[in-house]
Amino acid sequence: MFGYVTAALPLLDEKDRQRYNACYCGLCHALQEKYGLLARMTLTYDMTFLVMLLNSLYEPYELNGCSNCPTHPVKQRQFWQSEITDYAADMNIALAYLNCLDDWNDELNLAALAEAKLMKASYEKICAQYPRQCAVIKQSMEKLKRIEDENDSSSDAAATAFGELMAELFVIKEDNWSDTLRAFGMALGQFIYVMDACIDLEDDKRYYKYNPFKALYGKSDEAERFTDILQMLMGGCVYNFDKLPLVQDAVILKNILCFGVWTKFNRHYNIKQTQ
Repeated sequence: MFGYVTAALPLLDEKDRQRYNACYCGLCHALQEKYGLLARMTLTYDMTFLVMLLNSLYEPYELNGCSNCPTHPVKQRQFWQSEITDYAADMNIALAYLNCLDDWNDELNLAALAEAKLMKASYEKICAQYPRQCAVIKQSMEKLKRIEDENDSSSDAAATAFGELMAELFVIKEDNWSDTLRAFGMALGQFIYVMDACIDLEDDKRYYKYNPFKALYGKSDEAERFTDILQMLMGGCVYNFDKLPLVQDAVILKNILCFGVWTKFNRHYNIKQTQ
């Protein structure tokens, strides 16, 4: 369900593209430094967005560097990190661990079980450091599983469960911005869940998997209906985003919310993206 919150790179200038890629590389390095080489495989662009938004809001000290990595062994890549990067790496591992357990419980996926065992000790340390976030993430995933097991046809219930998960991720600490960040994360999480359900609808119907939109599948105005729902959810997301005093990387963040998050949906429904 992750991987939707990414930048529309062709619409960014070279400087912003380098800044965005350096943030991604910094998070990738943090995952390896803290949790080992295999932890890089759990990295998503969604966590890169988390780093950029919270980094823009709190403006912590940044460490800049340049190094090689297994993906780019020849040419060195620039990266930057901050304390927010470490936080995102921790949340990334927590989500990956619980997702692996979910895959094991749902599909008896032995590879997922083995991966979960490798991350268990790290997950327990993260829970001790961030009990609030980890408790909500676990509760939200359990709630989402119950909704899916009961085949609840309400898209609101499932989207809200995932929204609660995302809402807590964006609150690195309780302060004056907590309420706005939670509202933003809730709206973004609902948007992500609904978009994922829209894109997976055909496959979910074919393989008898849960999807709250099964009744809509095959309608002539399917894409239009989904677009209306998603635009409404993104409107709530942008409304709360605009309340945050973001200056650094604001262009990149707006690019992601206005264009990047629509990339997979537009490709799936053959919709031409306009700037």
